[in-house]
Amino acid sequence: MNLQWPVTAPAPRDTLVEALCPSALRWCALFAATALGTLTLATQACAQQESGRPLWEIGAVGLGVSQQAYPGASESIGRALVIPFAIYRGELLRIEGGGANLRAMSTPRIELDLGISGSLGGRADDSVARRGMADLGTLVEIGPRLRWNITDPEQADRWRLDLPLRGVFDLSNGLATRGAVFEPELSYSHRDRGGWTYSTSVSLVWANQAMNSLFYGVSANEATATRASYEANAGLLTTRLSGSVSRPLNRDTRLIAFGRIDSVHGAANQASPLVQQNTGLSAGLVLAYTWKQSEARAPD
Repeated sequence: MNLQWPVTAPAPRDTLVEALCPSALRWCALFAATALGTLTLATQACAQQESGRPLWEIGAVGLGVSQQAYPGASESIGRALVIPFAIYRGELLRIEGGGANLRAMSTPRIELDLGISGSLGGRADDSVARRGMADLGTLVEIGPRLRWNITDPEQADRWRLDLPLRGVFDLSNGLATRGAVFEPELSYSHRDRGGWTYSTSVSLVWANQAMNSLFYGVSANEATATRASYEANAGLLTTRLSGSVSRPLNRDTRLIAFGRIDSVHGAANQASPLVQQNTGLSAGLVLAYTWKQSEARAPD
């Protein structure tokens, strides 16, 4: 992060994946009944930090995805999207990785920032188990994140630990409070000399009672003959295992394949009538294209 490329040097295409992939995946929440994918399919299928990144980039991604409707759902939702993106890597303000962050501290190994991210809601009718219940609104998550680069972020093999704590608010309902989530995530990535990047991560999503109630609670008014009322508990929402592989097709275009497994086995609300199966798979392909980028390099 501290190294600077010459101003005239072209930006490595690997760097695009770090900021771009999670952003594209979070938009998939438009078609999912859970917003916690930010976090989303958010799971980081992308390369870690590198030196010499552009100060800003704009472009677009084409995305095809099949995603579990929400952790514990039996339905999957498939969609194809084309999404524009904009990235800015300033000294204090960072817009990348599917959200915006104000950096409070940054060293080669430790970063602390205040971040905001969001994901669009899903219709209850997309899930048999939730049919007749209220739709899930567009959620905004705000809070601090501590990042520890366990290994040198300039190495080909890199380990990272992210510790984000976020409050969740419903943009569709006047920013009503929906709860809080904590998602510790350990990730590993490898970049070879041929341009291939491989990444995997594991994370645990913990939520308070209010947040878990949004996904797994069933009120007396929502109960039916096949859906008993249920009071959700605070605790583990889901366990996630993610992986990806990517490679550049040319200087401006990169192809990314990703997958994620969500498991509610042992989760706090595994007994909810809205949980239909313990494990679900999400997978997809992303084609990322950078249209314009700055000659100026990011400060770190």
